[in-house]
Amino acid sequence: MGIFTRVSDIISSNINAMLDKAEDPEKMVKLMIREMEDTLIEIKANCAGAMATKKKIQREMESVVDHAKNWEGKAQLAIDKGREDLAREALKEKRRYVERGETLENELDQAKALIQQYQNDIMQLEDKLGAAREKQRILIQRHRHAQNKKRAEQGIRKFDTSDAFFRFDEFQQRIDRMEAEGELVNYARKPTLSDEFAALEGDEDIERELTELKQRKAQAPQGQA
Repeated sequence: MGIFTRVSDIISSNINAMLDKAEDPEKMVKLMIREMEDTLIEIKANCAGAMATKKKIQREMESVVDHAKNWEGKAQLAIDKGREDLAREALKEKRRYVERGETLENELDQAKALIQQYQNDIMQLEDKLGAAREKQRILIQRHRHAQNKKRAEQGIRKFDTSDAFFRFDEFQQRIDRMEAEGELVNYARKPTLSDEFAALEGDEDIERELTELKQRKAQAPQGQA
């Protein structure tokens, strides 16, 4: 396949349509990018070769023009010296260089057209390559997002099971039982000897205050209560 045919196929290709049909879009776009990069390298090399050819033609054209002028000058000199025969031969040489110049001019036009075609293809191919690389970046992001989402969903499913909730309920029941046992320890604790004496002392204080109230009432004048 020629370079221009390959470039034309790449430029006219629909990346999205090709990727939609591909079993592995990431692998497909990677291969497309590699082909575009290889083709771009080749077409740039060809363009550089065409530009070198153009410069060679231009140098040869300059030389041909100089030779044609030189033989024209010689023909004029021969006429001035009365040598028409030499003038005729000089004009023949001049014509040969003029004809060569015309051929080179056609070659130069072809080289310029070829270079222009290469340059146009390079720009279009670089645009296509940029679009493919952007597509690759998006595909990689989507792939990573899908992987992260898959891991998250697997984690949710891992804990979103009856067995997991059963373990949580079991832990809760154990904690409730421990708290209840702690309350029962305080509730059922027998009073110590110190507790009993403290209670007796509290009773004595109340009885003493009660006796004082009764005494004040008894000592109060009649009619005051």
